[in-house]
Amino acid sequence: MNKRVLITGGAGFIGSNLALRLINKGHSVIVLDNLSPQIHGDNSELLASIVNDYEFVLGDVRNRTDWRKCLEGVDVVVHLAAETGTGQSMYEIEKYIDVNVKGTAILLDILANEKHDIQKVIVASSRSIYGEGKYTCSIHGEVYPDARRDADMKVGDFEVKGPVCNSNLDLLPTDEKSKIHPSSIYGITKQNQEQMVLTACQSLGISALAFRYQNVFGPGQSLSNPYTGILSIFSTRILHKKEIAVFEDGLQSRDFVFIDDVVTATVLGIESSNKVNGVFNVGSGVPQSVNHVVDQLLKAFNRSVPVNINAKYRLGDIRHNYADLTKVQSTFGFQPSVSFEDGIHQFVKWVLTQELEVDKYDKSIQEMKDRGLYK
Repeated sequence: MNKRVLITGGAGFIGSNLALRLINKGHSVIVLDNLSPQIHGDNSELLASIVNDYEFVLGDVRNRTDWRKCLEGVDVVVHLAAETGTGQSMYEIEKYIDVNVKGTAILLDILANEKHDIQKVIVASSRSIYGEGKYTCSIHGEVYPDARRDADMKVGDFEVKGPVCNSNLDLLPTDEKSKIHPSSIYGITKQNQEQMVLTACQSLGISALAFRYQNVFGPGQSLSNPYTGILSIFSTRILHKKEIAVFEDGLQSRDFVFIDDVVTATVLGIESSNKVNGVFNVGSGVPQSVNHVVDQLLKAFNRSVPVNINAKYRLGDIRHNYADLTKVQSTFGFQPSVSFEDGIHQFVKWVLTQELEVDKYDKSIQEMKDRGLYK
């Protein structure tokens, strides 16, 4: 059965791709977005590409009136609107809380106190809620390390240590039952969002899903935002023929998942039975080191720029994390279909068609230095 779907943040990277997929499948889509200049620049190319295919409301999730404009006749809410970026969240704390937590609270307050037709709410959570990933210790078995110590990283020791014995650990895929211990304000707000949605919707008899997205990448992601997305940051540096600065030793790793796979997983959630509830990892299930990311980008661009593995670090950054996909595979039949290498080629091909963005990376680093967050 076709559904009427509200996508908050629907003019953004994930939202616009999701809207296109839903429209092509016959669903009706309404988008609520404030077109933040940090994400969209001066013009939203993503919005312009599909603005005639869905209803668009220029508004803010912190505004109750804007929510009310969008909710009439809606079956499913996909709540993507959020301030993103771990580094920036450590000094724009009020803004992150206001958008991510308050914006979600207003939606839930409306659902609890006003008439509506909402059957399901899907909230975009994040791998950042886990903080450091899941590890195994030869002595203590499965462990979840605390934040790395400043004193260790100052001398170039970037690996996580066992929380009891301080020994080196072996990395494991992080499943949904893993410890929740975010290491950034952003991660805390995403944890709050998913807990609020799951708790409130359960009490209201509304189906609720929280998708813990890993590092999403692909054509259409913001190239103007220097606070999130190393693929965009590094690409802009490469095209400006500037040095790429790699934090720590470049061996830190993340799970990069291609945009098409993220959209597939989200659509499966939208179209699933309303009896399905809970939290689900969405990723590739494969860790990629930052050094490998740089190598693949330089190869795909066929460019050469200096690469400085500088042993610098940001407080709040984690060392490793990649997703265990067992639950999302068994529940929805989700299987990632685009490899990291193929995704990089598609991303770079798209980047080369775009107008070259001003490189704002140095400014973002200086902001962290001024606040003692960059060492």
